[in-house]
Amino acid sequence: MALRPNENNDDSILKFESMLKTDDVYFFDADDFESIIHHYLNIGKIALGKKAIQIGLQQHPHSSEIKLLRVEVLVFEDDFEKAEQLLDELQTIDNKNDEIFIQRANILSKQDDHQGAINMLHKALLISDESFDIYSLLGMEYLFLDDFEKAKDNFVKCLQYDESDYSSLYNVIYCFEFLEDFDGAIVYLNDYLERNPYCEVAWHQLGKMYFTKEMFLEALAAFDFAIISDESFLGAYFEKGRVLERLGKYNEAIESYQTTISIDDPTSHAYLRIGRCHERLGNDDLAKYYYYNTVHEDPLLDKGWLAITEFYTKKKEFSKAQRYINKAINIDGENALYWKKSAKIFVALNNLDEADFAFKQAVDLGNYEIDTWQEWSAALQKLNDFHSAVQVLIQGLEFYPDNAEMCYLLSGLYLKTNQIDLAKEKLGIALQLNSEKAVFFKKKFPEFINVKWVKDIFSKNKKAST
Repeated sequence: MALRPNENNDDSILKFESMLKTDDVYFFDADDFESIIHHYLNIGKIALGKKAIQIGLQQHPHSSEIKLLRVEVLVFEDDFEKAEQLLDELQTIDNKNDEIFIQRANILSKQDDHQGAINMLHKALLISDESFDIYSLLGMEYLFLDDFEKAKDNFVKCLQYDESDYSSLYNVIYCFEFLEDFDGAIVYLNDYLERNPYCEVAWHQLGKMYFTKEMFLEALAAFDFAIISDESFLGAYFEKGRVLERLGKYNEAIESYQTTISIDDPTSHAYLRIGRCHERLGNDDLAKYYYYNTVHEDPLLDKGWLAITEFYTKKKEFSKAQRYINKAINIDGENALYWKKSAKIFVALNNLDEADFAFKQAVDLGNYEIDTWQEWSAALQKLNDFHSAVQVLIQGLEFYPDNAEMCYLLSGLYLKTNQIDLAKEKLGIALQLNSEKAVFFKKKFPEFINVKWVKDIFSKNKKAST
């Protein structure tokens, strides 16, 4: 029972599924089978796709296209040996079928031989009438090899075939970004927009490039054009809000973020940005309202808890700040920044043992900033654990060997632990690094200013003695 030429793809699929439920056998031409198989593979119904391939080959045993679809399924299932055998058979029959080389490239790519895949795709290009898809595949293979320049060139070729291929447009901009060629991206997007002046995606990407270069007025104009092109473009409203924030126009930024909420369901990120704007405007009650809405909307958004923490820290309400930084840590306990903030709050609360633990966690998780070592050491000094404070600064100096302040601190701690020779050595190094910062030593350790050898070292250095 052949399908009439005017029956559409949906009719073919319905008739095929009806056939599977009955003992009837319907005849489909090869093109219909291709459409049916593509439909099932595209929606992830692999079993039905395989069934369609099986019946299709029974009715059309010499169809190269159906066999190639079988190869596609075999590759998907990582059955490379069978796929290669079938491709070998097909190639002996038709050596000019670009899909054969594309599938060989797919196999090589899945085996992590991306250069081999590229070679196969170039062979496909030589015999292909439609090279659009091949350039897209080449772009992806070059991305796997981190060759962003060649990847970009191939995605650009995709756009030369179809300027509405936004997936390739995003990939082109991704390559520009990774190459940190923001000027190149701006030139490319402006050229693209000359030909496609109402492309909201391109305007949005252009705005982001201008924002990266801190060209805020240009970014604002680009996002406005994105909104003109599509009044429901949430991303453009959100990015416009960020630009307005950077320009200090907080009320306008709030309005832009509020628009995203009115168009679609509210998001925790929009609430967070609105809260920050209100905080900068001094609207503390509104800031708290939106921060709490942030974590209510998404309790797992650690940045929401962090914003509340910082809000209470600025108000010097450290007990509340500690409660909320703990919530952030419970969500992301591997975040060194959260542990460092927790440590600082514990110092403010004079809970120095907990501060010591939190600083250690921050460092163990990779926070090696200068102030981390200095503040951790200072907390240990307050605990009168001078030996541990020394060890902390020694570690810090491994990362910052030319930091004069840490050398001055270490010299003073060596004095406190009666390690005089080491104290003299470190003080001498500190003066060599920056003698003008000798005042730092005098401020931190006033009890040692009148020690004879300390006075002698300072007096020999004119800048240190002034």
